Amino acid sequence: MNISKLNYRKTFLLGFGFFCVSLVWPLYNTFVPIFLDKYVSSTFMIGIIMTFDNIAAVTLQPIIGGLSDRTNSRFGRRMPYLLIGIPLSAVFFTLIPLEFNLITLILFAMGFNIAMSIYRAPTVALMPDLTPAVHRSKANGIINFMGGIGTAIALLGGSIIYDIDKRLPFLGAAALLIIVLFILYKTVKEPKNNFDKEESTGIISAFIEVIKDKEKSAILLLFAIFFWFVGYQGIEALFSLYVKKFLGFSESAAGITLFFFSAAFIAFSIPSGFLASKIGRGRTIKLGLMGLIFVFVAIVFAKTLLLLRILMTVGGALWALININSYPMVVQMTTEGKIGAYTGLYYFFSSMAAIVGPPLFGIFMDVVGFGVMFVIALCFLLMALLFMSGVKKGEVKKEIMENANEDANA
Repeated sequence: MNISKLNYRKTFLLGFGFFCVSLVWPLYNTFVPIFLDKYVSSTFMIGIIMTFDNIAAVTLQPIIGGLSDRTNSRFGRRMPYLLIGIPLSAVFFTLIPLEFNLITLILFAMGFNIAMSIYRAPTVALMPDLTPAVHRSKANGIINFMGGIGTAIALLGGSIIYDIDKRLPFLGAAALLIIVLFILYKTVKEPKNNFDKEESTGIISAFIEVIKDKEKSAILLLFAIFFWFVGYQGIEALFSLYVKKFLGFSESAAGITLFFFSAAFIAFSIPSGFLASKIGRGRTIKLGLMGLIFVFVAIVFAKTLLLLRILMTVGGALWALININSYPMVVQMTTEGKIGAYTGLYYFFSSMAAIVGPPLFGIFMDVVGFGVMFVIALCFLLMALLFMSGVKKGEVKKEIMENANEDANA
């Protein structure tokens, strides 16, 4: 694999996979709580129901990520999971706004999330499969840029057409899922396995390996990921209710406000990867965490929609510094044959955060009030920064030196 430069065309095409993932989640997190509010009066219970999907994610995604490492088919290692999961998720996503009671809403949502769990980890694992280690922060920036476009389309376009007919955002997103699958199937060519099959491992073995490692960077990073995603997921899942019930604006205003966050994330996705190549992934993540802490402090006192949107725009840029560089750090701490398993670990911790975040935020918001939401998020960002301070591995400069030495000895 040529490490001299990043193949931008291939990376942008690969980014359609993350576009596919990012297209549907914002619509789900923005509008499903509104659907639930018709049947459930407690914010805590809405938070609990919003974690049902992540229970599937935390059990299935790590297992499937490791399983894809050991898959050999004429379609490749990862592609079979996309060919199954994407069409199923499109079907269930179309059904969600057709709910007619709480039971059907939960069943459609669970079917959708199980289908998403089938292909999410294999889709993300394609990036390190096809990208040299030295370029993974840049590649992840491009892929998240594509994902950000999917999020922006969902939040801005979805919020507008939702007011016309609540079914339209879901139907449109489902159609785009099928189009994206066709693009990926035609353009992504997976490399043949060039490692010993015994090198691959399951999710449990990978977790034990991380815990037993005398150098604790991997487990510290995974816990940092958990804490910052608790803060992020709690806000994302309940933001529409915060804007509606605390600030007094409409559901569509909440979606458009999240669009400003996503637009900034898009704008800073690629630069954050380049910044990490200059100052290090760990430093870039810590810079993003510290900045986001200050932004959330300011949001606590923001009462106008204009100020909230300005602060959320700054927050989206800082979130890019954090989110773009964490996954490349995780997979750099393992070998090529275990990328799927370590991708599963990444999603295990982030999905556990999604299970903990919404109901925990919901409890405090029921007891104290909606204004406490960003205060809770601050606490979890501080915990993430504490754990991140102990991470020593996964830096770009070390990767460059190692690969340069390999080339010299070849």
